[in-house]
Amino acid sequence: MKRFLIYISQTYSIPIGLPLQKEIEKRGFTVQWFCDDIETQKSFLDQERLLRSVEAVMDYRPDVVLVATNEVPDFFSGIKVQIFHGFSVGKRSESKGHFNIRGFFDLYCTQGSSTTKPFEVLAKKHKYFQVVETGWSKMDPLFPLEENPSSALKTIMISSTFTTRLSLAKNDEVLKEIVRISRLGKWKFIAVLHPRMEKKVVEKFQAMQHAYFTFYDTTDLIPLYKQADVMLSDTTSAITEFVLQKKPVVTVNNNHPAPHMINISSSEEIENALAYALTQPKEIMDALESFITQTHPYDDGKSSARVIDACLKFLEEGTIKRKPLNLVRRYKIRKKLSYWHLF
Repeated sequence: MKRFLIYISQTYSIPIGLPLQKEIEKRGFTVQWFCDDIETQKSFLDQERLLRSVEAVMDYRPDVVLVATNEVPDFFSGIKVQIFHGFSVGKRSESKGHFNIRGFFDLYCTQGSSTTKPFEVLAKKHKYFQVVETGWSKMDPLFPLEENPSSALKTIMISSTFTTRLSLAKNDEVLKEIVRISRLGKWKFIAVLHPRMEKKVVEKFQAMQHAYFTFYDTTDLIPLYKQADVMLSDTTSAITEFVLQKKPVVTVNNNHPAPHMINISSSEEIENALAYALTQPKEIMDALESFITQTHPYDDGKSSARVIDACLKFLEEGTIKRKPLNLVRRYKIRKKLSYWHLF
């Protein structure tokens, strides 16, 4: 009987852990959650599965800690497995972003070759963690892919990052144009914002609602992805999640525009860009296929199963060097959790 712990910080990590919980329970193992953020704890639906203190985790003594955030207490028992809280979209430098090695993890479960290969290089360099490509658990409910029913109105999904310099939700000219286009009634608009978005921005989107525009205050994005035909966004990992459906995306001032994106730089271009995306142009769709192959080639909905398989194999066979002392980061996480016991 193996004991698993799912470790999160923000609400957007809950949909990452739920498919893993389902897979763990399917195999007859035990699973609990730990969240280091008080506000996120309040929004957790299954309160009985939530361990509310460090002491409760220490008593639980997990064999595996599945981590959907950047750090994990070294003093928790069990192997520490990085399952990631998003795709890499280049919002941060390599020293601070997706490929930052913080010295906490024994195993990295990567999403596709674009993340696997860099982590394999880092594993050879550091020698104190292993890398297994599994796909990402959050994407399991997206598959198998389904065609949208034919409808008189196509659906545009709007998503936006929290980062101010990149966020279309904080661009008044863009919002004004979205309101204008949505009121034409030729397309249906659905919108979602980053969970940490400022209240005034959320209220602005709520006020934008009408018969052809609906705002959703949720972190459960996959049902919305399935509804939509095209996404309108900026620089956010939701773009990568959405295009795995082989649906186009229009980006406004994307930080690192790629061939599979229809990137524009002004609000005046939005309407024509959306119309173009809805035609599913061949060059965009070909680029999408190539991007998916590199980023997340798994469309079987079984990434969670591969993650658990990788964990169990590591428990049986994993051999790695001892991790670095990492004293500063160890001190910071103890301070964050107010835990100062040596054992």
